Order: sequence, then C-alpha cells, then structure tokens
Amino acid sequence: MLSLVDYLGMDAIALAQGVRQGDFSNAEITSCAIEQAEKTNPAINAINIACFEAALAKAETFDQNPELLKQSRVAGLPFLIKDLANVAGLPTTYGSRLYSDFTAGQNARIVDKYLHAGLVVLGKTSTPECGLTLTTESIANGITRNPWNTEHSTGGSSGGAAAAVAAGITPVAHATDGGGSIRIPAACCGLFGLKPSRGLTAIEDSLAACWGGMSVGHVVSQTVRDSAAFLDLITLAEPKQFALPASPRSFYEQLDSASEQLRIGVQAEHPLDQAIDAECSTAVQNAARLCESLGHRVEEISHPVDYRPVVSAMGTMINCYLFKTLSPRLEALGLELQDAPVEASTLVMALAGRDVTATRYLAAVDTVKNAERQMAEFHHHYDALLSPVLSKPPVKIGWLNMNSSDMKQYTDRFKQYSGFTALYNGTGQPSMSVPLHRTESGLPVGVMFTGAWGADARLLGLAQQLEAAQPWPCRAPPA
Repeated sequence: MLSLVDYLGMDAIALAQGVRQGDFSNAEITSCAIEQAEKTNPAINAINIACFEAALAKAETFDQNPELLKQSRVAGLPFLIKDLANVAGLPTTYGSRLYSDFTAGQNARIVDKYLHAGLVVLGKTSTPECGLTLTTESIANGITRNPWNTEHSTGGSSGGAAAAVAAGITPVAHATDGGGSIRIPAACCGLFGLKPSRGLTAIEDSLAACWGGMSVGHVVSQTVRDSAAFLDLITLAEPKQFALPASPRSFYEQLDSASEQLRIGVQAEHPLDQAIDAECSTAVQNAARLCESLGHRVEEISHPVDYRPVVSAMGTMINCYLFKTLSPRLEALGLELQDAPVEASTLVMALAGRDVTATRYLAAVDTVKNAERQMAEFHHHYDALLSPVLSKPPVKIGWLNMNSSDMKQYTDRFKQYSGFTALYNGTGQPSMSVPLHRTESGLPVGVMFTGAWGADARLLGLAQQLEAAQPWPCRAPPA
C-alpha cells in the first residue's frame, strides 16, 4: 500500500518504476494525488477544475490491463493540464469570465499527446486571464497562492501548475510559456522549468493560440529527469508549423551522457535598467561559482541584444494575437470588445491589438527576427547564458494587479519584475529556470540558463549536473 508520505517523496519516474516493480498500483498513486489535492488545494487554489472520480477510474484501467503501461515511461500517472489548453468534455476558462460557460469540444494537440502517452488527467490548473501576466490572481478563478508562503505569489502564468507541483499534488504538471510562464512560476515555487526550443514540441494548430510560435508547451517538475521524460512525450517527429530542431532519440536517456565543458556568459544587469534585488543577484553569483566548480568556463558579459525594441515588438504581436483569439468568442456572445467581461489590462492589450496596422505588425516581426539572428551569433561564442529569472523574489499577493486603476503603475511593475525571460520566446531558444537559491525567509529564487536554438539536451544535461551537485527540496513543507 502506497502511503501519502511515500508518494510525496517520489518523482514521476520513481512512481512509474514502483508500479512496474509491483510495489503499488496506479490507483494507489492517483488516490494519493487526490488526497493531497483535497488537503492542500483549499489553501492554495492551484486546481480550478477537478475530475478526481474520472481520474481514479482511468487509473484503475491501467491496473486491470498492464499492457497499457507500454504507452510510455510514465503511463498511468496522474497529471494536471493548465487551463489554457482544451480537454474535450471539460471546461476551459482561460482564467476569464468571458469563457465562464465554455466547454471544450476537442483536445488541444498537446493534450492528445499526453493522453496518447497514457497520462491520467486529474484536473486543470489556474492561470491569470489568457495567460497574460506574471502572477496568478484572476477575477474568474480567484487567487492562487505559493505553497512556500501563501502571502506570496506563485508567479504566472502557469501559477496553478507550479503551486500544485510544489504542494506535492502531482510531481509534474503541464505548463505553457509565451513570455516566461514556465520559468517564472518555476522560479517562484522552487521547481525546475524548461521552455523548449520553438518547433520541438506539439503546439496548437492556430498561430494565434501559440502567439505565432512565441508560446510553447511543456511542464513544471520537481526533478530534471521528470522534465526530460515528459519532453519525450511531446517532441515532434517531423516539422509542423516551424523548423524542427535536431534532437536526440530520447532526452531522458541522454541525460547522463552530457559531460562537456560549457562556455557560460553571465548577464548581471537588468536588460531594462531596473534594480535587481540582492537575493536574485546572489543567486546568479552562486550559480556561476557552482558552474565553475563543475568545470565550466564562466565570464560576465554585456548582452548582445537591446531588449527594449524587441520586447516592444513582441508586445505588438501578442496584442494582435490576443484580439484575434478573443474575436470569435465575442462574436458568439454578441459582445463588443469594450463591453466584454475581461480584466483591465486584457482590455487595454486587445484594444491595442485591434488597431495595429499590417505595416506595423511586419515591422515588429522584422525586429524580433533580427534579435533571433543576433542571439544565433552570440551562441557561436557561448553555449549558455546565465541570468536571473526575475528581478525580485516572489512578490506579495496583490502587488501586480491586472485590474489596477493605475495602468501605468501596473506596466511599470510588470517591466520591473520581469524583463529577462521574454526575449527567448521571441528568438525561440530553449531556456530553463533552476531552483538553486532560497531567501533568508525560505522563499525560492530561480536562476535562468538559456541555450542556442535546438540545444535543449545540452541545457537538460547542465541542469542534471547542477541538481546532482546541489539538490533542491522537491516540494514545499506542509503549512
């Protein structure tokens, strides 16, 4: 019999191995996940849509037919889907009152991949409206709180996923990243979070849904090996909408083979000339020293790309895609945009997107593509770039408010808090948050490593080294 204590001490790979060794069943694992959800979710609000009974019934089918375990290395395990991705028959709220009564008729492409791999959907996780901000505090679904300290934010937009994993509900949860939305909540919740290279993984059929390829899907996880194993589930075998990077047959199987000395550039300054909290600077300094101790070459650099025009251009593109995404729903409900039940900053962005000319949009695309070329040149000289994920440790609940009466304050705080992550969504590079630091009060602080396009395996290998050298707690302590 699998106890909750034992469940909380294992990652996905260990749980899957335990099933195959006959130590416990898939139903026992899912029962533990449900027990932990019922215990922790009322305080953190990570799961906004639950399907516990259906998940337990599904898990039992794997116990009744062990042949189903051949679907993948992690088949039969409970899993959570971010509430930006459609799961047929379940609501998709997008964290918005605009979609309060919307039920998905078909699965998102990435969800099909997960189901084909035999994962058991336990429910869906909270997100800010349309995944548009750095915290997870939507009007539609309420505030999601950090399991390490419930007065603080989980980050966003995969804040529900990160809170659930940090609380031990599941060891892995689906997440998406269009400007930092895997890496930021991973950093805030003490998890590992890799944003894969553009083109590597399954994405939505609609360019608007994936912001023209700037947004990609993967997971937040407690361990690096879980991230690698789940990346194998969604890696594409052939090009779809974007070029397919070269990749190993299995990221999981290649993890332990990476031993090369890397050239790592360190970005110590905020790209938008904002102040960086001492804890975040210390986190980067300590990570640099750790990398040196592992035999890597580390040096401080001046970043080759001017972030301001690139981030501005990406904002223009995202605004356009947001307006395009909302338009069919508005039409179906007979609503004008200005009358839609959306949050203040969402309305500002959508209105801006509505008014973008084709010339301005194409100029934005050109700006982003130029940054892509600059970063490709940078990686002729450096294998990875080390920086903070955020400029401060996890902020207090309410500090970044999408419905602020002062939109200038909201925008200023957004820029101040972030700034490091979004560029790599534009350039399509793999980028990861690694939980190598804690503040004096125990709040997690992640550091970010970014590699050349297609160098996902190299980053995972580095993360594996860092995890072995400086293991991190797998979940937040009980409240």
